[in-house]
Amino acid sequence: MDTMTYIWIGIAVVGVLALVLVARFVGRRPRQPDFGVELPDRRSRGGGTLVEERPGKIGDRLGKTSRNLGGALRNVFSRENLDDAFWEEMEEALIAADVGVSASGDIVAAVREARPERPDTARDLLAAELRAILDHPHRELDLVGEPAVIMVVGVNGTGKTTSIAKIARRLGEDGKSVILGAADTFRAAADTQLRTWGNRLGFEVVGGADGSDPASVAFDSYSAARARGRDVLIVDTAGRLHAKANLMAELEKIERVLIKEAGTLDEVLLVLDATSGQNGIAQVEAFVGAVGVTGIVLTKLDGTARGGVVIACERELGVPVKLIGVGEGIDDLIVFDSDEFVTAILADTQ
Repeated sequence: MDTMTYIWIGIAVVGVLALVLVARFVGRRPRQPDFGVELPDRRSRGGGTLVEERPGKIGDRLGKTSRNLGGALRNVFSRENLDDAFWEEMEEALIAADVGVSASGDIVAAVREARPERPDTARDLLAAELRAILDHPHRELDLVGEPAVIMVVGVNGTGKTTSIAKIARRLGEDGKSVILGAADTFRAAADTQLRTWGNRLGFEVVGGADGSDPASVAFDSYSAARARGRDVLIVDTAGRLHAKANLMAELEKIERVLIKEAGTLDEVLLVLDATSGQNGIAQVEAFVGAVGVTGIVLTKLDGTARGGVVIACERELGVPVKLIGVGEGIDDLIVFDSDEFVTAILADTQ
């Protein structure tokens, strides 16, 4: 073979080797862990802005709560007579939805004392009673500090870290610069999970070594947020059983450190799993007793028939539900609208 033939063979071999190396590199790129939450499709418009639709109204996303409680109440209001069975069935429907035995009895008693003459009038009175219980003026996050500080607490398995990512996403879309503090130093994957979300959403994460003092991480996080001029600091804390006194004391220490540095905490959010129903009330009571809980983030509300816990939390403890989780997507954490909630659960009873 002549010289040119050898040259062409050499070029071909080099090309094949290059393709093989590229294929192997692409195949070995590390994959980010999947934490069960979908990020929206990145569809750019104009200058590369992320564009996606916001979630629909609460009524479209309540799922089992609306079907369960609404269906039970529909049976109640389909009765012709407002006899004892009518009132008993109304109370049973509320109890089944985890409104609570005491609260359900009081609600029905209040409606009954108004002496409605027809089922539709009783329905309107029930709606008014529920709206009165859920009439809270402060649903939006109240962020005034520079930086504003949000401390997030809750038991294990409620979706706390994922909820933090969703809150950060909402604030980022509102033009806020956010920094995340990984003060959950006990769960090995917690720091990794929060950092993965930070990378995906473009937020800095301040953490510490496994087993380090959570209060020290909270201190470092605040110092970083202030030094960098961030608008909001969100501090993740380790999930803990509300009955463990030593763990609750540790939470109090984190709160004290942050208050000492910031002067006050703008929000202390308790993440509560809606599927826990009345069991969640004990959690709320314990955390309210330990730290100054300002609001509840109620997750998985779209997947439970026990959404009456919303009413129980606000009536029994006076703690407002501020945000609710209504799906797996990153945008499926929305501000709780009490009027829409009541409308949704009574929608099929007219």
